[in-house]
Amino acid sequence: MILTLAISGYRSIRELVLPLEQLTLITGANGSGKSSLYRAIRLLADVAQGQVVSALAREGGLQSTLWAGPELVSRAMKSGQVPVQGTVRRNKVSLKLGFADMDYGYAIDLGLPQQDATSRFNADPEIKAEALWAGETLRRSNEIAGRRGPGVQVLSERGARNSVISNLASFDSMMTHAADPKAAPELLAIRERMRQWRFYDHLRTDQDAPSRSPQIGTRTPTLSSNGADIAAAFQTIREIGNPDALSEAIDDAFPGSKVELSVTDGMFELLMHQKGLLRPLRTAELSDGTLRYLLLTVALLTPRPAPLLVLNEPETSLHPSLLGPLARLISKAAEKSQVIVVSHAGVLVDALNKQSGIASYELKKELGETVVDGIEKPAWNWPGR
Repeated sequence: MILTLAISGYRSIRELVLPLEQLTLITGANGSGKSSLYRAIRLLADVAQGQVVSALAREGGLQSTLWAGPELVSRAMKSGQVPVQGTVRRNKVSLKLGFADMDYGYAIDLGLPQQDATSRFNADPEIKAEALWAGETLRRSNEIAGRRGPGVQVLSERGARNSVISNLASFDSMMTHAADPKAAPELLAIRERMRQWRFYDHLRTDQDAPSRSPQIGTRTPTLSSNGADIAAAFQTIREIGNPDALSEAIDDAFPGSKVELSVTDGMFELLMHQKGLLRPLRTAELSDGTLRYLLLTVALLTPRPAPLLVLNEPETSLHPSLLGPLARLISKAAEKSQVIVVSHAGVLVDALNKQSGIASYELKKELGETVVDGIEKPAWNWPGR
């Protein structure tokens, strides 16, 4: 379970360190920074896939994603005694992301590249530093693997720091190039754990959504990010997951209804029987809200739970009457996965806040900066360059 999430210099987040629980709710008004926090977690996951530089490029490059305010916000600026203005920069421009799990922690520092007149890639960010450590807070004594510039050092079993790479490219992470079952098993373990993180923020329900059409079915323990394989994932839950929980979740939202699988020439499709109707409805006929709830049900009741499951505005298209059942589904999923929910739906927020052991944070903007009031900031250290 992730105990601490840390973000620095990303969009509206100048510096944010949050303690997380098994179920964490992130809420706030439009423009408060919820999407920035969600994207920051996705960027961390992209590191383990070796795609963080390309992911930043898709967002417009490092310059477009950096914190746009002053390096430091003084008390005088906050009180309005002086205008918000830049000062002489003390630190190097950087975007930093990190987390501390129950056993290991990891952080990455991305910065501006050195300009090269012979290259066409001068807008690409560079990975300046990385660190993997044991425990919750980085210290020199507990650093297992560290990257400074092109060099990577790994702590050996005898306590020596051995250089394993001396020429790592600025766009490559030690997470993908130094992880080794013998030389750096801890780095390999945390990388594989991060690769199992699961994100759902674009479960399509439009008329052209792939989930509305029959699809080739194979065993599918994990619903795809766009929901195309809903029928196969549904049947997989029925065969190797918890079919009773699946039926209960559907009945909780749509009393008297049931869903069954139709197979024609290897093509899988779901049919929904609703009370009062003489024939079942195909997924192509379902409302956006009904289909989205079914997609979320299949995603949350997966027979292969992820170590981290992140839901971004799962309430989209859902009628308020479905938010209570959704909250119960999320709570059940949190029994097996750590869950982060980003939402501004009052009914869903209220329902989730009734769950025991939840961490609930309301993001706010203060002089353009995303902040959270009233939290005890966990200890955190960033790796040096």
